[in-house]
Amino acid sequence: MTTNDFLVDAKGLHAWYASSHVLHGIDLKIARGQTMGLLGRNGMGKSTLIRTLLGHVTQREGSITLFGEDASKFKPHQVARLGVAYVPEGRGVFPNLTVRENLLMSARPGRDGRNDWTYDRVMKTFPRLTERLTNLGNQLSGGEQQMLSIGRALMTHPELIILDEATEGLAPLIVNEIWNVIADIRDSGIATLIVDRDYRRVLAHSDQAIVLQKGLVELSGPSEQVALDPTLPKLLGV
Repeated sequence: MTTNDFLVDAKGLHAWYASSHVLHGIDLKIARGQTMGLLGRNGMGKSTLIRTLLGHVTQREGSITLFGEDASKFKPHQVARLGVAYVPEGRGVFPNLTVRENLLMSARPGRDGRNDWTYDRVMKTFPRLTERLTNLGNQLSGGEQQMLSIGRALMTHPELIILDEATEGLAPLIVNEIWNVIADIRDSGIATLIVDRDYRRVLAHSDQAIVLQKGLVELSGPSEQVALDPTLPKLLGV
């Protein structure tokens, strides 16, 4: 692949929180339309890697190229404008806006003018939300908030969507619905970076995967190979 085929091309990433050195020279590449699984036990640097790519972590070194642009010093709003959508671990819905307002406030065409994830399509994808359109964000269940957060991200028509613990704390039925949507997103050609504790499902729904250990990439490759690696259970503590 050429450099232009990669939406994300990060090299030698280091990141700190004050004096705590969290990432120790990580390389990460995500190709157009590719789904990447990001695995590791708690505290190994997964969320820090995401936050570094998004520009939330200011104490960082290394190079970050997004969509062919040098984004090493970009702020979060600049990363978002490039075509990156983020579904954070805390869901991040606006509590004082209705479901409809949460969705419409984010709607905009994609980088190439694409407008395929319309309001109507999001409604069909998340039929539960159609019954809650006038409810405020803080009146929704955790599962409904997650659906709203994903739907809002899709309405920005991203080239890349980052899902951080998309099924954390949700009921099994809702978890299945979320994974079905993730499969739809993958089929639609949007590149995806997924973090989730259910490593089996992450590997089943991704093309490539990396496993972090203390801020380093300990294992990487095609998801099918990573799933069969004998060191995986120990790295994940399972």
